Amino acid sequence: MEMRKLSLVILSVLALVSVSSKVMSDSPHGKGFNLNCDLCHSSTSWKLDKTIYAFNHNKTAFPLNGQHQEVNCRACHPSLVFSEAKTACVDCHTDMHNQTVGPDCGRCHTTKSWIVENITGIHQRSRFPLLGAHRTADCSGCHKSASLLRFEPLGIQCYDCHQANYMGASSPNHVQGGFSKDCIQCHPINSITWNSTNVDHSFLPLTQGHALNCTSCHTNGTFSGLSKDCVNCHQANYAASTNPNHQAANIPTTCTDCHTTNPGWKPATFTIHSIYWLLTGAHITTTCNQCHNGVYNNTTPTACVGCHLTNYNQTTNPPHASAQFSTDCQNCHTTTAWTPSTFDHDGQYFPIYSGKHQGTWVLCTDCHTTPTNYGTFSCIDCHAHNDQTQVNNGHQGVGGYSYNSLACYSCHPTGSVSGAFNHNNGFPLTGAHTTLLCSACHANGFIGTPTACSACHINAYNGTTNPNHLTTNIPNTCATCHTTNPGWTPATFSIHNNYWPLTGAHITTTCNQCHNGNYNTTPNTCVGCHLNDYNQTTNPPHASAQFPTDCQSCHTTTAWIPSTFNHDGQYFPIYSGHHAGTWTLCADCHTNASNYQIFSCIDCHQHSNQSQVNNQHQGVSGYSYNSVACYNCHPTGSAGGKLLKPRMNNINKQH
Repeated sequence: MEMRKLSLVILSVLALVSVSSKVMSDSPHGKGFNLNCDLCHSSTSWKLDKTIYAFNHNKTAFPLNGQHQEVNCRACHPSLVFSEAKTACVDCHTDMHNQTVGPDCGRCHTTKSWIVENITGIHQRSRFPLLGAHRTADCSGCHKSASLLRFEPLGIQCYDCHQANYMGASSPNHVQGGFSKDCIQCHPINSITWNSTNVDHSFLPLTQGHALNCTSCHTNGTFSGLSKDCVNCHQANYAASTNPNHQAANIPTTCTDCHTTNPGWKPATFTIHSIYWLLTGAHITTTCNQCHNGVYNNTTPTACVGCHLTNYNQTTNPPHASAQFSTDCQNCHTTTAWTPSTFDHDGQYFPIYSGKHQGTWVLCTDCHTTPTNYGTFSCIDCHAHNDQTQVNNGHQGVGGYSYNSLACYSCHPTGSVSGAFNHNNGFPLTGAHTTLLCSACHANGFIGTPTACSACHINAYNGTTNPNHLTTNIPNTCATCHTTNPGWTPATFSIHNNYWPLTGAHITTTCNQCHNGNYNTTPNTCVGCHLNDYNQTTNPPHASAQFPTDCQSCHTTTAWIPSTFNHDGQYFPIYSGHHAGTWTLCADCHTNASNYQIFSCIDCHQHSNQSQVNNQHQGVSGYSYNSVACYNCHPTGSAGGKLLKPRMNNINKQH
């Protein structure tokens, strides 16, 4: 029995499994669908029971928003196999734009409606934001198609859409004017119209005087290539200006240096005034007319006194005009104000507000005894200095002392005895310098007076003609040749060797012996001075023998004799060898007194016997009884000599 019951149970289970498998395999939602049926269905029918519907579509890959909430399930799931449903818009909705805007409908549309509510905002994220007139333009105005729904990518350059506007523009004619096709150079993209008032002229703002009709500047229909420089349009104004005359004054043609765009060129500034005349101090706030009186040409003076002569003449303390003060106001005043002045009497001239003379004077005229000339002063008309004898005694042994005011000031520039100037300590006064007035050397004051001779005597140097110091490049260090003796004489010339070395007897020769009082044309060759010595020499007779006039070939500067002519070494041994002591005069051998190149070996002693000489040369090849042959075979005068062909040839050439 038990076995029977167990078999029935097993059969029941198998039957139940078989039925369930049948049900699952027949589900319209496809294999693998494992949701409970009661989420959507009731036991009364397989139809969707909305009263018990519990499936949450928002947990799927496609939440139901907007109009998708009202759509019947079969509209998206026609086969009821839910896994076959796609999530892309184009899977359900036909692409009316023919793929011209991409597959993502959500870029422009929402699930609420197909109407695009924010076209401008969407366009802002594109390559071409909608600005100006573009914000109100109809889409089809740019995106043209038969369906009006195709939005092919367009060029974003103005000319891509507005070529017709460019070609049709007549005022001005863009084509003839060669205008740029980049419209935004003139027309702002945010403008509503093409009107010229919308032209972006920010590169040259059209303000005030420039608020003109276009053709005022753009003549002949030319709207491109014009210079922005003012002078390009205003050259005629620049050239015609007379007050000031811009051209004559070389005022720059950059008009903006002085002018704005105000009509009539004024008011004008002149910020470049310092190029012509530096404005400092009180001059900075002075009006132009105060100095120029309405005339801005070269007639306005630049010297202080040119404007301030009245101030100069009316000054009484001190009286500038009567005291002949310098009219160079800036010597004592600044441009800030007349007072306090910068005149520093103590520092520039003489201590009267400090030192020994402080409080010893009342008026300027105490020292400046000539009221009409404050350039003069007196040191010997007041207090202890008016006793000349006493002052003289106090200056015994002081070099350069003289009892006069200039001398006082020269030695006592601070008014004190201590540190008084003694000319012997810096530049001793000797010779002609002892009789000169201080002003002869110190014409421009005593400070910085040069000590070089040429500083005072350059005119004497330049005017010297014998010798001409300039042309002969004699140094201007006068002390090299001169002392302080008056008249520049006597003078030495220790630099003679720079021009012609003095050696030997020339050292003790007086200048006049060579120069004869003329130091410019003196010759520097021996014969230039010694031609008489040359002509009068008889042993040998230089002139008739045609000796060279280059004396130094045979002589030194020490003395004429002994000469340095080396007869033995250069020609023939007569002071040594066999011929030493056998002659008395040059003419013994040089028988032609007018030509010492000619000599004779056969007119003296045993050689005059030709027969004897011929016999002695029996068998000697090349023997000939003549002087040249003798010299060639016996160049040293000895019987042991050898033939010297080169020497013989040289002799033959000479003869």
